[in-house]
Amino acid sequence: MESFEAGQVVVRRDVYRCGRVWSEHALRVVSDTGQALVAACPPGAETRWPALYVKARTDGDRSVRTEAFDALATGTWELADAVWEETELLLWKQPGAWFSVNAFYTGAGLRNWYVNFERPTVRTGDGFDTFDLTVDLVVDPDLAGWQWKDEDEYAHVRRLGIITEAEHRAVEAARDQALAMLTERSGPFAGAAAWTSWRWNPAWPAPRLPRPAQGGQRGASTGG
Repeated sequence: MESFEAGQVVVRRDVYRCGRVWSEHALRVVSDTGQALVAACPPGAETRWPALYVKARTDGDRSVRTEAFDALATGTWELADAVWEETELLLWKQPGAWFSVNAFYTGAGLRNWYVNFERPTVRTGDGFDTFDLTVDLVVDPDLAGWQWKDEDEYAHVRRLGIITEAEHRAVEAARDQALAMLTERSGPFAGAAAWTSWRWNPAWPAPRLPRPAQGGQRGASTGG
């Protein structure tokens, strides 16, 4: 499949094993090479999240996310329209990698790095598919410190069977790879200064998700 063009709108989708969409996120391509795909968005970029995720964020109740995973396990989730909020996002993903490296920016600059563990990407006609595997690594902007995030949710989705034993082994290996990359200052961490100074191109409008065909629908509501 051909590389994406800089500035092109692409859709990052989380797709569960049964082929159903768990989330959609509109991004713009910064660069696309054989080494990595780099994409970004500002606040206002269109997304579609599980409705219970949106409720958890709106209500400030993290426990509702547990209900979302239960719905995922039973195949009874619904999607809700939303937008990316608060930060500018820069995403870096290598072919075949079980994680992406993300950077979040506010008006004050780089807020933090965020290593998101996820399935390797599969290119599509309008973007790429993956699946978030719940656990994350949050890294200080100066790379001096880091901490694991959502270990409790990771344990829960493992109990539900959402993450298979093979995927768990892949995540364990990916944890070591990400920490080695951080320690060695390789991958995007090798050019941390350039990432620190990056900001969203104001000439680019916030990306939007593709509109469904007339009379059609994107996503799915219930069933497995």
